[in-house]
Amino acid sequence: MRMDYIETPYLYIYRSHENESGLCSLELDVLLQGNVLSPGLVIAREKIDPGRSPFILGRIDIQCASESLGAIGEFAASIGFEAGETFKLICPKEGGGTFEERKELERAVGRRMTGTADLRSPDRVFGLVKHNGVIMLGEYHESDRSWQARKLKPHNYSTGLSVALARSAVNIAAPRPEGLRVLDPCCGMGSVLIEGLSMGMDMTGCDLNPLAVRGAKGNLRHFGYPEHIVTLGDMRNLSGSYDAAVLDMPYNLCSVLSPADTRELLEALRRLTGRAVIISTQPVQASIAAAGFEIKGGCTVSKGTFKRSLWLCL
Repeated sequence: MRMDYIETPYLYIYRSHENESGLCSLELDVLLQGNVLSPGLVIAREKIDPGRSPFILGRIDIQCASESLGAIGEFAASIGFEAGETFKLICPKEGGGTFEERKELERAVGRRMTGTADLRSPDRVFGLVKHNGVIMLGEYHESDRSWQARKLKPHNYSTGLSVALARSAVNIAAPRPEGLRVLDPCCGMGSVLIEGLSMGMDMTGCDLNPLAVRGAKGNLRHFGYPEHIVTLGDMRNLSGSYDAAVLDMPYNLCSVLSPADTRELLEALRRLTGRAVIISTQPVQASIAAAGFEIKGGCTVSKGTFKRSLWLCL
């Protein structure tokens, strides 16, 4: 595939475990709307903070693309550096090629750059990828992985959503969240709320279980977020409208929702929003359709023998 590197100037490097490959593909497709060059590489015109996705490792802002190593070297030599400014050049393995080939490419381009090389704490980082004979060079922005610290919460339960799944779910529900109101009507311990808030989203949550609400408030407070956004209540009694929602269907290890309860929850969700991510351990596609939603995409996420399905519904 020949790409227009002016029209699609952002190259994202990503990685996922095989158990989350479907979730990764769905999230990146919704977030980036780009083209997968190869496993681990997406090129897109959408510019997002790479730290939004739990799967994106970094973003290269392509400044030069050419089949000619000489042309890339000339551009590298023209990059301006302040006095004493340091740099690092990386050639991620997701770009393909052997380790030796990537290191040789790094050396060939790096020696043309006029800044001072510093592999430990550089002022600027540049990314270099060769794909299908085309070499791409640009500033590299590493993903902020601080969300991983939220794997440890004061209040949790074993079957709750992982931080990565919660983060991906809210990204799929609200890929461009500016000005949107996002609802989690069965918020549990608040994982989705916290991940949405960490990305600047306007989040609201409720839950029918007083213990869950207490835990969610405690978790929000622990991470410095307002706890008043969570209320005790049944989503079937909620009013108003929201731009998007994430519904993790209630369940426990001993029982599942009755068909009537499932139908009522999904009908309430459809009344509250026109865009939702629905997560369930049960096959509820027919009930989703009966509630008036159309499934636009989906995936399955596994953790051992425990499986969840996720659907993007409009």
